[in-house]
Amino acid sequence: MKRRDVLRFGAATGGTTAITLAPVDFAQAAPAPPGEEETRTVRGHLDPGAPDFVYLPVEVPRGVRRIAVSYAYDRPEVPDGTQGNALDIGIFDERGTALPGAGFRGWSGGARTEFAISAEEATPGYLAGPVNAGTWHVALGPYTVAPQGLDYEVTVTLTRGGPGRTPRPVHPPQRAAGRGRAWYRGDCHLHTVHSDGRRTPADVAAAARAAGLDFIVTTEHNTTSGHGAWQGLWGDDLLVLCGEEVTTRNGHFLALGTDPGTFIDWRYRARDGAYAQYTRRIHRAGGLVVPAHAHAACIGCSWKFGFTGADAVEVWNGPWNAEDELALAGWDSLLRHGDGWLPAMGNSDAHREPDVVGLPQTVVLADDLSRPAILAGIRSGRSWVAESAAVGLAFSVTDERGGHAGIGERLRAPQDRRVTVRLDVSGVPEGVVRLVTDQGVRHTAALPGGGSGTVTWDTTPANASHVRAEVRHPAPEQGESGLPGPMAAITNPVFLGAAGDR
Repeated sequence: MKRRDVLRFGAATGGTTAITLAPVDFAQAAPAPPGEEETRTVRGHLDPGAPDFVYLPVEVPRGVRRIAVSYAYDRPEVPDGTQGNALDIGIFDERGTALPGAGFRGWSGGARTEFAISAEEATPGYLAGPVNAGTWHVALGPYTVAPQGLDYEVTVTLTRGGPGRTPRPVHPPQRAAGRGRAWYRGDCHLHTVHSDGRRTPADVAAAARAAGLDFIVTTEHNTTSGHGAWQGLWGDDLLVLCGEEVTTRNGHFLALGTDPGTFIDWRYRARDGAYAQYTRRIHRAGGLVVPAHAHAACIGCSWKFGFTGADAVEVWNGPWNAEDELALAGWDSLLRHGDGWLPAMGNSDAHREPDVVGLPQTVVLADDLSRPAILAGIRSGRSWVAESAAVGLAFSVTDERGGHAGIGERLRAPQDRRVTVRLDVSGVPEGVVRLVTDQGVRHTAALPGGGSGTVTWDTTPANASHVRAEVRHPAPEQGESGLPGPMAAITNPVFLGAAGDR
């Protein structure tokens, strides 16, 4: 038996971070028979300048086995250069919508038009569990609103029945066989069908192995549903770590290697002063904080939180482009100013074909292939970034007294001591090497046509407080622009002299 009702709510306008609409009431005086469905449809309107979140309360009675939600909204024609309508969706259960998200039950952004939750199962992006009685909230996120506003329709269907049993999630192990202390290749920014990706976890695992990766991190947008989706896909050759891409309106950041099941809320802006609370939450969960694609042009992607509390920064995101060049320049500026530094990372941010998993990849020196060792290597900057597993690299600095330092390390030597920088490269035909210090690009060299070669350069700590390496492809024909070619590999720096020497 089915029952359907249609309700119409008034407009929601801006002025606050969030608003709550009038509740949708499903309560009944007498229990309904198992299997009976009851549906409510709500229609409303959002004006330009709508708040970041609009909550639709749903009064769920006792005896509900499953809740299903679908939605639609209008997409009017708008002039070129004008934002159209885009409306995200998620849900919170009877525990409420308050930060830090105890009631969170799922988020799909704009990737799905419908979802369902029961004790036994849930749509990817959502968390299985009992549908308890109380006030649930459908969360609408007006990402952009056209000048004429946004008309929406939300349909909620409750199915009666027993509570069911929720299966215990199976999370990935914390270590794989590995090769002892070695350089391990990983991609720490990946999406599947559990957010806005189109690949399944099985697809991503296969692509990671094909790319020669040793580890990956699952980083779905604003949900942890993917943490339990990798059973049977890890192995001695592939470590899978848990994480999240925290997708705020003031930039995105990665929570890398957190304890499985750790949810990091995203419903705040820089002006709210909440960011530090969540960096601490990530650190308590054993993870790293990594601002992602800080110079991306998408709405809400520009990074506004600053770098306090971060452990690394994503300098290279997907195929090298102008946004990565900006990110590299910003990171290099932080490094040159010497007010503390953040290791650089590179990740594919792959969502679907033809996105290439492992383009780029972060290569980490770790004591073993385990969560603690990989995260320690990233945090310390013992890493470099490559466009693929075909690129090999070794980078170090030595002095005449036998001192030696590798990537992310410091060679402590007097200011006037002669030191030799050495870079060994393979896999970059016709590549161009650039050695960069706090004084800028100090040495360039061309690799042979076969793509393998060694470049050395002598300097002193007085002339270079640090040195890092870039390996680029030849610059395209661009007249007199002077722009360098696309990146093939980039290292974190080696520091020279005593700490504090400039």
